[in-house]
Amino acid sequence: MRLMSAAPLRPLALAFAIAFALTACSPPEAEPAADAAAAPAANAAGAAAPEGPLVVYSERKPPLLDPILAAYTAETGIAIETRVDGADALIERLAAEGATTPADLLITVDAGNLWQAAERNLLAPVSSPLLEANVPANLRDAQGRWFGLSERARTIMFAEGRVDPATLSTYEALAEPQWKGKLCLRSSAKVYNQSLVATMIERLGTDATREVLKGWVANLAAPPFADDTLLLRAIAAGQCEVGLTNTYYLGRLKAEDAAFGVRPFWPNQDSAGVHVNISGAGVVAASDRPGQAQALLEWLASDTVQAKFAALNYEYPVKPGMTLDPIVAAWGEFRADPVGIDVTGRRQAEAVMLMNEAGWR
Repeated sequence: MRLMSAAPLRPLALAFAIAFALTACSPPEAEPAADAAAAPAANAAGAAAPEGPLVVYSERKPPLLDPILAAYTAETGIAIETRVDGADALIERLAAEGATTPADLLITVDAGNLWQAAERNLLAPVSSPLLEANVPANLRDAQGRWFGLSERARTIMFAEGRVDPATLSTYEALAEPQWKGKLCLRSSAKVYNQSLVATMIERLGTDATREVLKGWVANLAAPPFADDTLLLRAIAAGQCEVGLTNTYYLGRLKAEDAAFGVRPFWPNQDSAGVHVNISGAGVVAASDRPGQAQALLEWLASDTVQAKFAALNYEYPVKPGMTLDPIVAAWGEFRADPVGIDVTGRRQAEAVMLMNEAGWR
């Protein structure tokens, strides 16, 4: 169960104030990250790490990561250089660079992307009691090649005042005739939707999932949208009544306008639970400073940082019991799907095939 804390966090407008606050908070002495980050880390052969900044390849946008990394640099003295691009481009870059890559840590959104990088042997296995304690098993790779750092739910969104939440129940029920001409979806090309469908295949099977997808397509009020923000605005404007988006997109809109007329509904609470995904990271297999990269990864998963990392994007910390942003906390508790999130990678090809078969463009 995702627990909601009532204690407020600082608003996103104070992102760099968050960085300052983080600087004042040292990780607990017992955490491996604190010892590793305090001095230059050794490489895999035991030699001193090379000079220069720690290099992070990141799909996470700078405003959602830079304040956190700045706090780490201020705390440890370790400079960090980020190189930002889409997950596919970063993965291909790592593969092309091979042993010559300057990258030390890969940060992406969606576990499917991390799974792909791991399957191509681009991420190194990490053994870390801190990471294993703070990141639930279903939100990390069984071999320790990647770990979730923040969690988001891809859930049903509905128009306040126009849709009675009592009429909502499950993802599958959105395929029923009562929602004909009332459903909005994002493009099937987006990995977030592919991951949702991959988990549906895992628990429903191929045939049942295919029928659900066909029902969704039949119920569309408009062609699929390019992004979740446009979809949410379409619901608010009356173009459709319900849709599927990640929660943090609604958080951003609520931060701009508290009266924005869309709310989340937590489906499948009597069955599989709400589909969740992650942003996460892994140590690059060819890194020249794996010790320092692991120390940064552990710090990002630490109690000191978890709530602040998630709050920058209205997400949920992967570690249970952390403080939530007030906008997120106001949505209430939900039971998340406990399926291992690596299924989003393992079944991604099947998901794309079924989406194409159903005519979801």
